[in-house]
Amino acid sequence: MKKKLLLVAAVVAAVALFAGAFVLYNHLKSQVQLSALSAESENGSQTESSQPQTQAPDFTVVDDQGNEVSLSSYFGKPIVLNFWASWCGPCKSEMPDFQEAYEEYGDEIHFVMVNMTEGSRETRESAQSFIQEQGFTFPVLYDTQMNAAITYSAWTLPTTYFIDEQGYLVAQGRGALNRETLEKGIGMIHPAE
Repeated sequence: MKKKLLLVAAVVAAVALFAGAFVLYNHLKSQVQLSALSAESENGSQTESSQPQTQAPDFTVVDDQGNEVSLSSYFGKPIVLNFWASWCGPCKSEMPDFQEAYEEYGDEIHFVMVNMTEGSRETRESAQSFIQEQGFTFPVLYDTQMNAAITYSAWTLPTTYFIDEQGYLVAQGRGALNRETLEKGIGMIHPAE
């Protein structure tokens, strides 16, 4: 009888846990609903979202010289915010496309390339060495305190956010972006004139 009671209690607890997780997920999802990069109408134009805009959360990281830099200091121009690490294969695969986009749009869009510099698997030196070896010229910032990663829940690398010039989140991509997808995201924050 005791075993049966414990089994029923365990099943009830599991159902309650799953139900609570489902409700919490749906609640949080509705608060930060970002447009999908592939969200287009049937005629190929970008669709407008009826969701309220969400201000991009601020964070502070450091530059090559160790100076603190906040994301909000880039508001005023569209921002491509990318989280990456030099040990991450998918990150490496998308970097040439980010370099080309930086060369094309660098005066019009801020490319905020945040290296996940946690100090063991990724160090500032290993990241700088990778950037130098590959000849990338976009600016790199270092998340040495994991402030940015926590703020943006960037646990999957690479992760990219597209932020408009007013500092509102517009779209995101998890995993490596190809050039076409990167261009779609850029088009969402920097419409062609």
